[in-house]
Amino acid sequence: MRSLYIGLMTGTSLDGVDATLVDFSTSEPHVLGHITVDYPADLRSTFTELNSPGNNELHRAALAGNALARLYAQAVQQLLDQCGCTASQVQAIGAHGQTIRHQPHAWDGTGYTLQINQPALLAELSGIDVVADFRSRDIAAGGQGAPLVPPFHASVWGRIDATVAVLNWGGIANVSLLPRLAGAHTPPVLGFDCGPANTLLDQWCQRHTGQVYDAGGHWAASGQVHQGLLEQMLQEPFFARPAPKSTGRDLFHLDWLDQHLSNWPAIAPADVQATLAELTAISSAQAIAHHAMQTREVIVCGGGAYNLHLLARLQQNLERLLGQASGKVLVIPSDARGIPAQQVEAVAFAWLAWRHVLRQPASWPSVTGAHGARVLGALYPA
Repeated sequence: MRSLYIGLMTGTSLDGVDATLVDFSTSEPHVLGHITVDYPADLRSTFTELNSPGNNELHRAALAGNALARLYAQAVQQLLDQCGCTASQVQAIGAHGQTIRHQPHAWDGTGYTLQINQPALLAELSGIDVVADFRSRDIAAGGQGAPLVPPFHASVWGRIDATVAVLNWGGIANVSLLPRLAGAHTPPVLGFDCGPANTLLDQWCQRHTGQVYDAGGHWAASGQVHQGLLEQMLQEPFFARPAPKSTGRDLFHLDWLDQHLSNWPAIAPADVQATLAELTAISSAQAIAHHAMQTREVIVCGGGAYNLHLLARLQQNLERLLGQASGKVLVIPSDARGIPAQQVEAVAFAWLAWRHVLRQPASWPSVTGAHGARVLGALYPA
């Protein structure tokens, strides 16, 4: 019998909903279908505003949660129609929600994380059990609550013959470091956020070109890296913090960029884009090189995997930092390893829902720093 789950992902880039239908009845997850539903402009604007303190936040956040649940339900129905399935055949939906605050360990020692969501409404609209609120249990156990995907990456891409890095370039960049599998002697998997990715690139592109994102990285490739600005941004204390660590739009946003640009007012917009791309590439490469010098393969997922300029800059920085001859470090989109880059995180949330239903831990202390592995999420029955 098939074991069907739906994963829903809305990332920091605020571009839309990725939905996948996944079968977990075999040894490896099998993706049966995938769709993307774009965010309406007004909902994207609301979530952008909610990333910063503002007037009447609770009311606006509650209505945004309702709107997101309806968009999720629309995506679920379209996905089921595409795959020829019914709601009764799906065991659960994994719905992460839209993160608007992420403050682990802050303020009172525990901190908090906040994802706008309305899983009860989604369960009502879809007729399917919903698993949501994946981060808070890990934070309650002393962890960062993020990144959530390294255990999933290890389950599908761990190798016995090589150390693999999985680099997710969504709004924020995070990396999973999968050591060569050696039975009981395998070192722990590491995973952490390593800096900004598409969130700054997309926002800067929208401000100056009106385009939602820099397709293929062509605009960045047309500019020149400003070394002074790059070195100044790399002084951000987050980059030097030891793992486990996580971040988000709470830190890396346009105001953060504008503060750095105040010292360099004459830089051309294309040169700023080139510098932001280099910031993403070099901070990602440094994270891999610092923790896993023996890495031989880097699997890139998320929207950034389709940015050819970013991939080229990552390759060059890795070869410089790892000291390998050209070609020894293979940088590939996850498409080449069986899951298209834009689907990986949605599949991961289907996997997290599957683990929750089985009451199996899905967080690892080596990744988040929590006191122990935990079953993640809360169940909202249909």
